[in-house]
Amino acid sequence: MTGTVIIIILLIVIVPVSIIMTGLLFSGLLGTILQKEVDRENHGTELYELSQKDFYQEPSS
Repeated sequence: MTGTVIIIILLIVIVPVSIIMTGLLFSGLLGTILQKEVDRENHGTELYELSQKDFYQEPSS
């Protein structure tokens, strides 16, 4: 009976969390790789300068 409860807890809690965390890691890695590639392709263009701009900074007067 105890083994059954442990397996049910593993299936309900641990497995979904581990799947989500694995997806999170792969998403972060893929995003970083693609961002570096796009920055390399657009270096020196207006698109690159726009992507590096901080839109949350207050405009200077």
